Amino acid sequence: MARLAARRALFAVPVLLVVTFGVFAVAAASPFDPVRAYAGTAGLTASQETLDQLRTNLGVDQPLAARWWHWLTSALSGDLGDSSTLRQPVADAIGERVGWSVLLAATAFVVAVLLGTTLGVLAARSQGGWLDRAVTSLAYTLEAAPPFWLGLLAVWLFALKLGVLPSGGLTDTASSTVTAGQVASHLVLPAAVLATSQLPWFVLYVRQGVSDALGDDAVRGARARGLRDRTVLVGHALRSGMLPALTLVGSRVPELITGALLVETVFSWPGIAAATVQAATSVDFSLLAALTALATVAVLLGNLMADLLYGLTDPRVGFDG
Repeated sequence: MARLAARRALFAVPVLLVVTFGVFAVAAASPFDPVRAYAGTAGLTASQETLDQLRTNLGVDQPLAARWWHWLTSALSGDLGDSSTLRQPVADAIGERVGWSVLLAATAFVVAVLLGTTLGVLAARSQGGWLDRAVTSLAYTLEAAPPFWLGLLAVWLFALKLGVLPSGGLTDTASSTVTAGQVASHLVLPAAVLATSQLPWFVLYVRQGVSDALGDDAVRGARARGLRDRTVLVGHALRSGMLPALTLVGSRVPELITGALLVETVFSWPGIAAATVQAATSVDFSLLAALTALATVAVLLGNLMADLLYGLTDPRVGFDG
C-alpha cells in the first residue's frame, strides 16, 4: 500500500507541472485582458501609459514561461501569490472558501454512495420486476438531467412553491452570525441536488455488479448450503458486486468537482465556485493556477483512494497496479 501511494505521488509531480503550465498557456491565449479586469471601470478612461505600468506591476508583461516559473518557484516556497481580482493573498482566498466546498461535496458524495448502493441492491434483488424497472428508469432519467437544471427545479419546488427550505446562501438573510443549525438547513438543497446528480452511476454500477454476483458459483453454493437469503446477499453477492462500483470513487471526483461548481453558483454557496469563475474570466493567473492544481490533487487522491479500496476489498488484486 505504501509503495502504491509513493508511486502515485511521484506520478503526480509531472502531472501537476503540465496542468499548471497548461493553465498559464490557456490564460495567456484568452481574449480577456487581466489588466482591464483588474482596473475595472477605471480602465475605460485610463491612459495607455497607466495601463502599461499596471501591466508591469502585475507581471503580465512577462513571457508565458517566465510567469509560470515565477509562480511555481514561489508556490514551492509557500507563497501562492496575490489574487488580482479578490485583492487578497491566494492562500487566504482559498482557505476561506475551500472548507465550505469540501463540506458540500463530502455530504453529497456520502449520500450518493449510501442511497445508490441501497437502490442498486434492491433493484438487483428484484431483477426484471417492477422495482428494478422503476429504479433503473429513474437512474437513466437523472443521468440525463444537468445539475444546474436540478438546482433550479429544487429552488422552485422546495423554496418558492412549498417554502420549506432556504433557496441559497449560508445563513438566513437577517442573521449576522453563522450557526450550525442555519448551515445545516441551507446545506440540504445544494447537497441533495449534487447527490442526485451523482446517484445514477452508483445505482447502475451496484445493480449490475450485484446481479452478476448473484449468478456466481460461490453465491449459488452458499444458497445450496442453506444460508439465509440476507446472508447470501450481504455477505457474498454485495461484497463482490461492489468491486466495479469502487472504481467510481475515483472516476466521479472530476464530475463531482464540476457539479459542485454549478450547484454552488445556483445556490450562492460560499465555496470556491465564485472564485474559480471570477479567476477564469479575469485571467487571474495566480488564483486560477492554484485552484486548478487543487482540483488536480483532488482527482489524483480520488483515484488513489479507489485503488486502495479495491485492493483492501479484494486481496487477489493487491497493491501492485
